[in-house]
Amino acid sequence: MSLTITSHTEHFATAPQIEPLDMAAISAQGFSTVINNRPDGEGGPEQPTSDAMAQAALAAGLSYHYLPVISGQITPEQVSAFAALVAGSRGPVLAFCRSGARSTNMWRMGQ
Repeated sequence: MSLTITSHTEHFATAPQIEPLDMAAISAQGFSTVINNRPDGEGGPEQPTSDAMAQAALAAGLSYHYLPVISGQITPEQVSAFAALVAGSRGPVLAFCRSGARSTNMWRMGQ
């Protein structure tokens, strides 16, 4: 799978669904943190679980956070938690969901 990353700032970018094998490339591109905004099972059994993503991120030297949100049902608490994760990251953040739109919306709402 080739990574499709959309940079929003030097510190923040979004992507559609990534795979555990992508974590090494994400780290090599200079990211330090990955935020998963996609609920487990949303895409069916072929979607990697958050646990699998977390293990791959750790192996690649990345911080990993699971903050699942349902499209169209983002809460103010989730936006605050997301903004805190981005602000507290030691380096560039890559957030992902199914298409990247949910993660982008979370970031915009937190600005």
